[in-house]
Amino acid sequence: MLSDFKKFVLRGNVVDLAVGVVMGVAFGAVITAIVSGLLTPIIAAVIGKPHFSKLHFTIHHSTFLYGAVIDAVISFVLIAAGVFFFVVKPINMLMERRKTEPDVDSTTRDCPECLSSIRVPAKRCAFCTAQVGPAAAPA
Repeated sequence: MLSDFKKFVLRGNVVDLAVGVVMGVAFGAVITAIVSGLLTPIIAAVIGKPHFSKLHFTIHHSTFLYGAVIDAVISFVLIAAGVFFFVVKPINMLMERRKTEPDVDSTTRDCPECLSSIRVPAKRCAFCTAQVGPAAAPA
């Protein structure tokens, strides 16, 4: 039973998931610091209130803290904006720069017999040796 547990724990996807969770927690702390240290003070400078949590109203001795909801929505929007502009956009730009391979679709086509990928000018499939006709004109 111990060897089964060891196999389970050391499986690639379990370790990858654990690393992902740890990195997510650490990254969450960074994004929270950016939002609370940089973006929230900008809102406070514009609006004049850094926090809305004290806003409330009372009906029949029940207190409704609508300011806490406003704070949560603003935090969510700021965190989403921080992730998008500070992580997603830069990563997408880096990935676009690293993309050096040619467009595979424009240089290959499928063999009609075995459906293997063959070069466009080929007259015979390298995998099944079937003769293939000329490539169809792109639509």
